[in-house]
Amino acid sequence: QVQLVESGGGLVQAGGSLRLSCAASGRTFSRYVMGWSRQAPGHEREFVAALSPNSGNQYHADSMKGRFTISRDNAKNTVYLQMNSLKPEDTAVYYCAANPQSWYSSTYNHIPAYTYWGQGTQVTVSS
Repeated sequence: QVQLVESGGGLVQAGGSLRLSCAASGRTFSRYVMGWSRQAPGHEREFVAALSPNSGNQYHADSMKGRFTISRDNAKNTVYLQMNSLKPEDTAVYYCAANPQSWYSSTYNHIPAYTYWGQGTQVTVSS
């Protein structure tokens, strides 16, 4: 069982930045594909970004490409989501997730591929 704990959410003004963190338990973190997704009020959950174990492969959703960046520090068992140029439509609960499958054998940008999930952290962007 993998535990994921998110932090870093909050209230920011449009155009501002936030850095979300997700701390994972266990020594197997460095083997996992890690991802972020979000769910906005009245919307279905949307996949945001994914990163392979050695950071050699990454994915960012088109609507967030160039503004959001996923990264990881395997020594700290932590994955990050840097969010810049935030817009009110970015308001959502952001979830960290872990996928124990290989990048090449998993649908890394598909929510059902992820086995373990954090509790979520609220991001609110004001106009």
